[in-house]
Amino acid sequence: MEYFINISYIVASALFIFGIKMLGSADTARRGNLTSSIGMLIAVIVTLLNRDVNDGNSLSFGLIAVGLLIGAGIGVFAAKKVQMTGMPELVALFNGFGGLASLLVGWAEFAKEGNFNNSEYPVFTAVAVVFAVLVGGITFTGSLIAYLKLSGKLGGAATVFPGQKVLNAAVFLTLLGFGVVFVVTGAAWALYLVIALSLLLGVLGVIPIGGGDMPVVISFLNSFSGIAASAAGFVILNNVLIVAGCLVGASGIILTVIMCKAMNRTLADVLFGGFGSSSSTSQEVEGEMKALTVEDAFYVLEAAQSVIFVPGYGMAVAQAQHAVKELAEILEDNGCEVRHAIHPVAGRMPGHMNVLLAEADVPYEQLCEMDDVNAIMETVDVAIVIGANDVVNPAAAEDESSPIYGMPIINVHQAKSVFALKRGQGAGFSGLVNTLFFREKTRMIYGDAKETITGLVSQFKD
Repeated sequence: MEYFINISYIVASALFIFGIKMLGSADTARRGNLTSSIGMLIAVIVTLLNRDVNDGNSLSFGLIAVGLLIGAGIGVFAAKKVQMTGMPELVALFNGFGGLASLLVGWAEFAKEGNFNNSEYPVFTAVAVVFAVLVGGITFTGSLIAYLKLSGKLGGAATVFPGQKVLNAAVFLTLLGFGVVFVVTGAAWALYLVIALSLLLGVLGVIPIGGGDMPVVISFLNSFSGIAASAAGFVILNNVLIVAGCLVGASGIILTVIMCKAMNRTLADVLFGGFGSSSSTSQEVEGEMKALTVEDAFYVLEAAQSVIFVPGYGMAVAQAQHAVKELAEILEDNGCEVRHAIHPVAGRMPGHMNVLLAEADVPYEQLCEMDDVNAIMETVDVAIVIGANDVVNPAAAEDESSPIYGMPIINVHQAKSVFALKRGQGAGFSGLVNTLFFREKTRMIYGDAKETITGLVSQFKD
């Protein structure tokens, strides 16, 4: 049985690795998700068959079945009912509950033993418990704050106050101190203080991060949830949990680095910079926003030879991806070359725009990376910006006092004409004014993005 379990865990781990690899392409992402799910199913079944999993005691399969049913019910409900606009918030919650699960595993191992100081467990296990609780607690409450910011219940602006960094450092050092006390003495009160302070640190750590940095925060917390799961694996000595946690932790931190590079910022700047606490750039914006009707936009698009769509969160809110695909097909039939420019941090989670366009079956070869479209932007007749803000803001390249100065952007301001689809004249989620909207060759098309694009489609069909 031991050999069978270990071989099964190796197979499950291999499926995890192949699944993550396939997630790197839109063509294989669904198979990758299914592959990883099969690996997890194998791991769960084999673990339940392991009679030593509960130190020789019989498992309560009834309670396990109830837990599986509840969890499966929540999962099915979320998959069926949550709209694509709610995916970032859902991912944040999933990260948080992953961290909470790891915290509970660490606490349960201690509760089972009663007192580590009087048990046969080595110091290593006590350290693993502290680490699982610490990282799991930070991930849980940090993800809840990210969820509240993404859903608009807390506001996207950074919350900063004097002495904030000192307070956070003091809480973290105190937390480590009580962790050491627990490892040395096995005292329950020390572990409970570690739990409380880790939950507090999760809140304090995320509230000073503005909405514009949410894609980075989500990937970072995803990495944390993996690290917490790996620590929980060391607590209960489960190899497949250790491997799965390490895979999630490593892939999450790699994605975090990619997101930071796409914003030309360091991770430390994201976590401690307080970006988003200011509501505007210091640059004085010249010019005015010039509106354009759908009818006039149609005449321009009818004559265009090349069009680039630049989607942002506004496309997700309007659920306009299917209308975008329909308009793109009409433009192609009209002899126009169509591309979709995807910025790495567009939307509110990594890959947000890719998921939306893939859902609408937009051809994968039309999805272009930022550097590729920037090289040809000056030859593009029309760039259609759908609800994007910071990722097309020229202030990132021109205004040294701007919080996003130095951030690589999609240079739509270099296109011959720019159509900006926007509900109103307010700033974006990060609170920064987009100077693109005031450019001479930019025209604003106000209203719901889906209705606007559907109106353009109707113009072509009439």
